[in-house]
Amino acid sequence: MLRRVPLAGFLACLTLPAAAQAPQAAPAQNPWAILSRPSSRTPTPTTGAITVEDLQSRLYRFAADSMQGRFMGTEGNAKGVEYIASELRRLGLEPAGENGTYFQTLPWMERAIDSAGTLTVGGATFHVWADFVPRDQGLGQRSIAGVPVVYGGDFADSLHRLAPEAVAGKLVVLTYSGTIPGNSPGIPNRMLVNRGYPDAAGIAVVGREALTPADLAGFRQASQYLQRDGTPPAVPTYLYVSRPMAERLLGGALPGLAVGAAGTPVAGTPAYTTRPSPTPARNVVAILRGRDPALRNTYVAIGAHNDHVGMGQPVAFDSQYVINHLYRPHGAESDIPDLTAEQAAEVNRILADVRRATGGASARLDSIYNGADDDGSGSMGVLEIAERYATMRERPRRSILFVWHVGEELGLYGSAYFTDHPTVPRDSIVAQLNVDMIGRGGPGDVTGTTLAGEPLHGNDDYLQLVGARRISTQLGDWADAENRAGRHGLKFDYAMDANGHPANIYCRSDHFEYARYNIPIIFFTTGGHADYHQVNDEPQFIEYPHLARVARYIGALGLRVANQRARPVIDHPVTDPNGQCRQ
Repeated sequence: MLRRVPLAGFLACLTLPAAAQAPQAAPAQNPWAILSRPSSRTPTPTTGAITVEDLQSRLYRFAADSMQGRFMGTEGNAKGVEYIASELRRLGLEPAGENGTYFQTLPWMERAIDSAGTLTVGGATFHVWADFVPRDQGLGQRSIAGVPVVYGGDFADSLHRLAPEAVAGKLVVLTYSGTIPGNSPGIPNRMLVNRGYPDAAGIAVVGREALTPADLAGFRQASQYLQRDGTPPAVPTYLYVSRPMAERLLGGALPGLAVGAAGTPVAGTPAYTTRPSPTPARNVVAILRGRDPALRNTYVAIGAHNDHVGMGQPVAFDSQYVINHLYRPHGAESDIPDLTAEQAAEVNRILADVRRATGGASARLDSIYNGADDDGSGSMGVLEIAERYATMRERPRRSILFVWHVGEELGLYGSAYFTDHPTVPRDSIVAQLNVDMIGRGGPGDVTGTTLAGEPLHGNDDYLQLVGARRISTQLGDWADAENRAGRHGLKFDYAMDANGHPANIYCRSDHFEYARYNIPIIFFTTGGHADYHQVNDEPQFIEYPHLARVARYIGALGLRVANQRARPVIDHPVTDPNGQCRQ
């Protein structure tokens, strides 16, 4: 059998000829010459037209390393949204956020375990971190104060552990004799334990002594969450407790204790401190007011998401790029490959050539997920559309509502919040055009798969449309009509929009939060690629002429919809705005 090389170790341990040799010119047809492109660019003033130069100036800034991957609720994301707002202010667009600003701030909260917390059992006091370690399961955690205590047995022994119905409303104490990859010995999979005892008031795993310093450091970090309307779902409180605390709870030594034995109730319940996140999570919202008195209070929404996935562990930049483009065509959507010895040798050969050509510069370690395509391309494309509209002689009949949503990567947080708490009447939004990843789609990109699993490939005229006729057939027809009448020459790919497609792409970007309220939508994307959710999604790899062309088309379509006297007809309404999305 062929020997296989684990990718993680391979990226960390490559030993290749590198910077000592003088750079050599790459062959004209060398597919790896792209790694010689500069990763920074001096910005130039933007214009009223949607141009390659404008998009480069914007995107090299918005997806720079200084933005640190624009993760929701971080300084990098704050810098990104402040740049967008400063441009809207310069262009004279109407603020449409809160309190006369361009920002809609989400209730993004920070929650931490109260390190002064104690629990009392039978007169003995136990201290957080030393004797018990809570795991934050969310705002709906049940109180364990005064509830009955019961020994549930060894969770690894599915035949003899206590049945779920026997622990409802109680604090169940569990041991664990099994092992789980990635967990310390004696620590079970928390998800499985929760699933086994969903109605317990609390779950106490005897495993405090097994937790490592790294475990404790992670548990001490504050968690972040979006404060939602309504009552959060009830879940058990979850603790790791020391053996002395467990024996105090159960009134005796654990060996030989009968499953189902009753114990002593706890006085108190784990406490948490909650505060708004020190760095806010914000949508950016602006309006270009329409000219028609009868239509100017209705809106065509055009949006993108301003966040990305932040930072990770350092990897060799060129190694990641070469391996992904050879063996991981969908980026993070593909499994991490185990390379054969022959494949590893081929990668080493390519990297040796690349590093000679770049003087070793391509071998830099990189931990920043810049998100140039996802969704820097969409965000800056929409900003270019806003500048185009703001500089036109005649405004459209309807108003244009621009929204840069935050938190798409974490679960459509910003678009869900905006559509639940819109800053304009929700029923005044006649359509929403969502722009997410429009900077690639060339012949070398695998942009997705068909329903049958066959790979899709981009081309020079490529654009995917998703959801174009799912709520309004007419809106999809207008999209086709604009492509023809405007001579945009784009070739639309609807393969990812097929019902039952396993990628479920219709449910995975911000347009869905509008669609659930019966607002007709179209999702525009040039699809996936090998740099998706990788450190290699950087501005130098964007196909700027194609990006500009797609942005011009979306801008023209937005005007076409805004100038219609009637809103697009809804012929496939959604029946439940809070239902589960299934493509």
